[in-house]
Amino acid sequence: MGIPQSPRSARVIDLEAMRQRQLARRRLVRLSPELDNLEMVYRLASETDTLYGMPLLAWGLQENGEVVGLVPWMEALTPCHRLDDPEQGHFIGYRDPETEELFEHPPEHKVLELEHAAAYFDYEETDETTLIQQLPETQGTHALCMDESDAPWQLKQVFGWRLYSDGTVEALLADERLIETTPILPGDACLYPGHSRHRVVYFFQRQIANRIRQEDPTTLEALALMVMSGNDVDTPTG
Repeated sequence: MGIPQSPRSARVIDLEAMRQRQLARRRLVRLSPELDNLEMVYRLASETDTLYGMPLLAWGLQENGEVVGLVPWMEALTPCHRLDDPEQGHFIGYRDPETEELFEHPPEHKVLELEHAAAYFDYEETDETTLIQQLPETQGTHALCMDESDAPWQLKQVFGWRLYSDGTVEALLADERLIETTPILPGDACLYPGHSRHRVVYFFQRQIANRIRQEDPTTLEALALMVMSGNDVDTPTG
C-alpha cells in the first residue's frame, strides 16, 4: 500500500536565511558600561577544579530583549555566554567580588537601565550602517593588530568602543601621527575603528599586554601558537 500524499505542497526551508534571522535577533542594540567591578567567571577544561575571574567591560541589550555581559575576548567584544571552548574557557556565571556572590543572570538594575535607555534612544532604522553609541575604555584593554603575514605585530591601547546600527562593536585605536592633545578621548580625530585598518585584531587585558611589551618568552610563545597557527611570526612592536 502506498503512502497517501499530503494535500499540502512541500516547502523548501532556507537554513541559511533562518540562521541569519536568528543572528539578527541577537545583535546588540544598546550598551552600558560596568562600573561596579562585576566579573565574568569561567573555567578551563584542563583545570576543572579552578575558576577564573575576568572584569566585565560592559553589558549589552540584544534585539531579542536578552541582556548579556561583555568582555574583550579574542577578536571581539564577546557576550560571556558564548564562551564555550575547551582550551580558551567555558562561561560559568557572573560574580560580585565584594560579596563573593556568584550568579547566573545579569543583575536586574542593569537590565532595567538598558531597557529604559533603549526605549529613550529609539533610533530610526536606515539602509546605511550608522554610529549608535560610544563607550570609553575603562580597563586598559590592548589590541594586538596584524596586517600582512610578513608585517610586524602592533600592540595598541584601546581608547573606546563604538556600537553600530548593525550590532557590530569596534575598538577605537589611535593613529600616533594624528595625536594633537592628551589624554585621548573617544571623540578625538586621531581614533579609528580597529578592523577598518587591520586584518586581525586580538584583545588582551593590561597585564598580558605588559608581558608582550616586555617580550616575556613564555607569553610570546603562547601568543604565536594562538594567533598564527604555526606560521612564522615577527616580534611585536609598540
